[in-house]
Amino acid sequence: MASQQLVAPKLKNVNMRDKRTSPQSDDSALVRQIRETHSPGRSHSVNVNQILQVIEEIFHRASHSTAGVLVGTRELAATVEDRTTLPSVDVLFHGLSYLIQKIYCEISCQCSGGGDVHATTMELLRTLSNYSWEAKVVLTLAAFAVYYGEFWLVAQLCTSDPLAKSVAILKQLSDIVEHAASVKPQIEAIDNLIKAITNVTKCIVEYGEMVRLESHYISEDTPPLSIALAHIPAAAYWVIRGILASASHVAILAGSRHEYIASTTEVWELSSLAHKLKTYMTTSPVNLRIAVDILSLHLDNLKNLRALISHKDDAQPLQIGTTKSRHSLEVLRRKHVLLLITDLSLSNEEIVILDHIYREQQNRAEVEYAIVWLPVVDPNTWDEKKRFKFEELKSKMQWYAVHDPLIIEPPVIKFIRNDWHFDKKKIIVSLDPQGRVSSLNAVHMLWVWGNVAFPFTDEKEQALWNAESWRLQLVADGIDPDILDWIDKGKYICLYGGDDLEWIRKFTVRAKAVAGLAGISLELIYVGRSTSTRERIRKVNKVIETEKLSRFWTEYTSNWFFWSRMDSMRCSKAKYHKTVENDEILKEVMTLLSYDGSDQGWVMVWKGSNETARANGQLTLHTFDEFDA
Repeated sequence: MASQQLVAPKLKNVNMRDKRTSPQSDDSALVRQIRETHSPGRSHSVNVNQILQVIEEIFHRASHSTAGVLVGTRELAATVEDRTTLPSVDVLFHGLSYLIQKIYCEISCQCSGGGDVHATTMELLRTLSNYSWEAKVVLTLAAFAVYYGEFWLVAQLCTSDPLAKSVAILKQLSDIVEHAASVKPQIEAIDNLIKAITNVTKCIVEYGEMVRLESHYISEDTPPLSIALAHIPAAAYWVIRGILASASHVAILAGSRHEYIASTTEVWELSSLAHKLKTYMTTSPVNLRIAVDILSLHLDNLKNLRALISHKDDAQPLQIGTTKSRHSLEVLRRKHVLLLITDLSLSNEEIVILDHIYREQQNRAEVEYAIVWLPVVDPNTWDEKKRFKFEELKSKMQWYAVHDPLIIEPPVIKFIRNDWHFDKKKIIVSLDPQGRVSSLNAVHMLWVWGNVAFPFTDEKEQALWNAESWRLQLVADGIDPDILDWIDKGKYICLYGGDDLEWIRKFTVRAKAVAGLAGISLELIYVGRSTSTRERIRKVNKVIETEKLSRFWTEYTSNWFFWSRMDSMRCSKAKYHKTVENDEILKEVMTLLSYDGSDQGWVMVWKGSNETARANGQLTLHTFDEFDA
């Protein structure tokens, strides 16, 4: 078969003298066109940093594959250390794999069709219109990383793996391996362009994070912010355009025979694009790196944190309890920080629930914060017994704690008591990334909504209450996943409490009988009593289990959390001066707490998420008697 010489598709408007494509040109029409594609939505949050970590690992290994092929060996890439240490790839890419595949297909079509690169770039921007600028470039780069990674994976393995060899034949990659020298300039040009693309992408991501966290506190007219806001869209455009250029030239390599020699013009086209992207990093006024550095000077929470946590003689005053690893205050820079302030009476249940909420933030790309435990102790009564208790509590914490409570100086403790109103009962003070207090006590919003309440400000708490209603999800979310499933199925769900075993037996037997006569599906769940000890709950659960009376929560922590959430609702509502006369949710909460405070049992019945009936124990049995009659 006669070989066919392939020519790279010409990338329109890539001449450095072309005003329209110069990074410093004032082509407002193009920028306006780019901005018109942007319509970000709140629901489209992406953990760009972790995806970027995977992308960089692909490029890192691909560059070693490239080097191995060019020098005639394929062992080099196999010796490269695996730098990918992601905790949950399934969670990371949940809902994104289809989108990345769609972008991959658009890139492939551009490569095979040789169409207008500008038009394709704009089409990709429209496809990603609901995402932030940093997410647009990272997702497009992820699709290209798959494309590029596949190319070099096959090239690397084609001489040793039969499957790769067959794929290489169909892709015509074997000639590249055998005649790598002829395309070396183009491979190196592609590699340089990818490096420039990655650097600009990382800068866009870093700046995007700062803007997202700090735009409430810094005017958009502030020079560093205004510069970047004006040029980030154009930078994103050129990143995506550079990706398409790289992919097009990779496609030419894949379809070439050994007679193909990269022309000087084609290499220059790639180099010029790399130069364009580098100017976004280095040339005034579009210097994103300087903008990031200047803005960071305005956004420093360490001053306030250093005032709270003395570290004069200790460069690493923080410690993660479960791992014993020591850290400096730098790990908290520009982060949302929750200060857990307690004495040494912190319960295991409180640690377990807070740990569950803290770890759950990994599943929410838009949520990122640190917790620091500040135990308040009296240095005059400090002894080995108390130190042992401190170490025992700290060892259960997956978040930061001061490694020694005595580094919290007396004036700080006085401030915490007088200004932050700490008095034995735990508080969680929420600090914004500038170190300013955004809530004097975020415990209640954490207990009621968990990470939905991020960034844990008083304004967020009020907004959540304004949108809230009395529903079963508010009561049980995060405690029993089966309840949420029953809500979706529209089942009748009965929560009941108390610790009178005789009443529990009568109620559960009668309730199941009445449900059977009525022909309804009823789920019964025992939630205990707020004042019951762990041992008392265990004994009641044992009777319920032995006599098969109903469902119950096997972990005491669930019972504890249920009642703690009710109390947190009460406290949070009181904070905003709500009463049972003017607030329906508080009225329901106080009714439930009054039932719990009596010696009787009580019942709440829900149909799906809506409450249909509630009564104390005596009235419930009387109602059943009337039903039988």
